[in-house]
Amino acid sequence: MYTIDINGRKYRADAWTNVPSNINKSTSSKLHLQDHHPISITRQLIESRFPAPTYKYHNSLPAVVSVAQNFDSLGFPADHPGRNRTDTYYVNKYTVLRTHTSAHQADLFRANESPGYLVSADVYRRDAIDRSHYPIFHQMEGARMWDRTQVPSGDITRAVYKDLEESLDTHAVKIEDPNPTTHPERNPLQIEHHKAEEVEAIAAHLKRTLELLVIDIFSRAAAAAAAAATGAGGGTPSPPPSPLKIRWVEAYFPFTSPSWELEVFWDGEWLELLGCGIVKQTLPIAAGVPSQLGWAFGLGLERLAMLLFSIPDIRLFWSKDPRFLSQFVGLPNPNATLPRFVPFSKYPACYKDVAFWLPDPTSTPAANAAGGALSPATAPHTSVSFHENDVMEIVREVAGDVAEDVRLLDEFKHPKTGRRSLCYRVNYRSLERTLTTAEANAFHDGVREKLVERLGVELR
Repeated sequence: MYTIDINGRKYRADAWTNVPSNINKSTSSKLHLQDHHPISITRQLIESRFPAPTYKYHNSLPAVVSVAQNFDSLGFPADHPGRNRTDTYYVNKYTVLRTHTSAHQADLFRANESPGYLVSADVYRRDAIDRSHYPIFHQMEGARMWDRTQVPSGDITRAVYKDLEESLDTHAVKIEDPNPTTHPERNPLQIEHHKAEEVEAIAAHLKRTLELLVIDIFSRAAAAAAAAATGAGGGTPSPPPSPLKIRWVEAYFPFTSPSWELEVFWDGEWLELLGCGIVKQTLPIAAGVPSQLGWAFGLGLERLAMLLFSIPDIRLFWSKDPRFLSQFVGLPNPNATLPRFVPFSKYPACYKDVAFWLPDPTSTPAANAAGGALSPATAPHTSVSFHENDVMEIVREVAGDVAEDVRLLDEFKHPKTGRRSLCYRVNYRSLERTLTTAEANAFHDGVREKLVERLGVELR
């Protein structure tokens, strides 16, 4: 038996374990709690719209959770792809690095410490390598609940509208919201648990809350963009920014119904900012608080921060270069304009290709129930059946944040043998300096070696 140490705690490892050392080392970073970091600034801007004591903030919940917390408590079916080892980092068969902040939802409902809560946390998913994806990112989730046994006469509708009128401001922004609150097929009412008028009230409270959040943050971002444009124009005043455009779109999420996405028109296109909806009543019932009902939302902090500060590459959030971090000192300040990121350099790219034959699928062992096949001789580290995320993990392990992009360049199936050949192009580019040819070659040689060692491929 061997163990894996994560943040000072030892866990038993087994054939499901697939947390690489580079991911393990990053579990203690907590970018969402670092002073003057754009992700932390974004978190604090959001928290300012959700005042205590109505909302309690949870920003330091542990990253290691049980499979039951991450999947079972939320109703993930046994064959859901999110459970696969190709998508999720398993500490062992029963434990994972959380893939979403919703892993804590049932526990927070059960604890019932406040009418509402906000959770911000680092989450982990095996994913592609490009300028908008990273295996560690940060989510924020919020919920607001009302209790039938605590409101006057058990009248949820009246209690919610009273809170909306007394606690939430109005605004003058025109919102596109053409659809009814519920629709029997597209966005159903939980008819066995909720009255239509209750959901109308809760949806109105939810939408006003999130509209005010978006209006506040993006009005400041628009002012920053206008200031930057004026500076670029040599002091010539830029035209006034266009009125903010926001719209609600029907959506589906497994934990809410009805559900919506909130979109904002930004830089010439509609962008999804967050998902939300009326909490599935099965969740508070399972948590032991069946008399409570309300709303929940979730968003990605990196995505929002990249929009607000015009940060072009997700790897920058992990940079320790003072030329990056110094641009955000002094924030958040409620009276300050949000700064636009000023690029400090663009170093040259270095492209390297790697082509290989995949192993003969008829010779591989049966797939592990968690996703992917395991070789008994090399488990838990070696996966024999192929998944593209395995390539991404190898590149990240060898090159770290020097790997900017990995793309499938070519795929070929031999007409006689049926073997598949794949060719990937890796772009090595440092955010902080120019790579030498020798450095790039060393990274690529390491990738080639690991592909053979881990995946059993035959290099071409």
